[in-house]
Amino acid sequence: MRSPNRPATPPDAAILDNHRAEIRMLERRGILRGTLSLGSLAMLTGCDISDDTSIGKALRAMSSFNDFVQAKIFDPNHLAPEYPASMVLKPPRFNAYYEIEKIRPIDGPNWTLAVSGLVNDKQAWTREKIATLPQREMIIRHICVEGWDYIGQWSGVPLRTFLEAVGADLNAKYVSFQTADDYPSSIDMATALHPQTLLATKYAGETLADPFGYPLRLRTSTKLGFKNPKWITAIEVSNTYMPGYWEKLGFNWQSGI
Repeated sequence: MRSPNRPATPPDAAILDNHRAEIRMLERRGILRGTLSLGSLAMLTGCDISDDTSIGKALRAMSSFNDFVQAKIFDPNHLAPEYPASMVLKPPRFNAYYEIEKIRPIDGPNWTLAVSGLVNDKQAWTREKIATLPQREMIIRHICVEGWDYIGQWSGVPLRTFLEAVGADLNAKYVSFQTADDYPSSIDMATALHPQTLLATKYAGETLADPFGYPLRLRTSTKLGFKNPKWITAIEVSNTYMPGYWEKLGFNWQSGI
């Protein structure tokens, strides 16, 4: 007689795979929360990690160690779990240190994307030109450093595809972003080339709304939410580290695995 605690048939392989993926996600979130203690500590104590005091030096050392560990853990071939369209949150959750009504929308018809640094083609890009590149869609989990998350459906141009189109040096170290809301950011090249890193132009099949980054934002499955800049106006490829807005306040630069 079958034990009441044992399933009558083996569980479906897809269910097992999704379960394992969820476990990995929970482990990943635990790692990220632990390594992100620097930013929280800096904000709570009012410390500026750029200062030259012993506290500032200790915070910088902690941040550098966390970034080192996360860079070593990162697997450029590992894909984050993707989800069915039925789980997509519509509209996506808005989160910022300003009210949604105070957003300064970009002038779409006149918007252009500046490109600079270690690239062969430094011509500006329009929305129409970006739309000619191969597109990809992904439904992934957005994880915020504050502890909440949601499932989002993003469409756009893989950042790797864009970098190849402008003749970027793919051996460079960094890709940096300037934004219309003055929250610049930067990522490592390995993350930029990851298959689930997009220059997103749509959400749930529709053009991005103004509050969520219209007309172009970064969307990657391997970083926390604040590492996904909105309202991008410029991209630069370089070997020079340029910390983003949040990194200057003490948050880890990698902020993901």
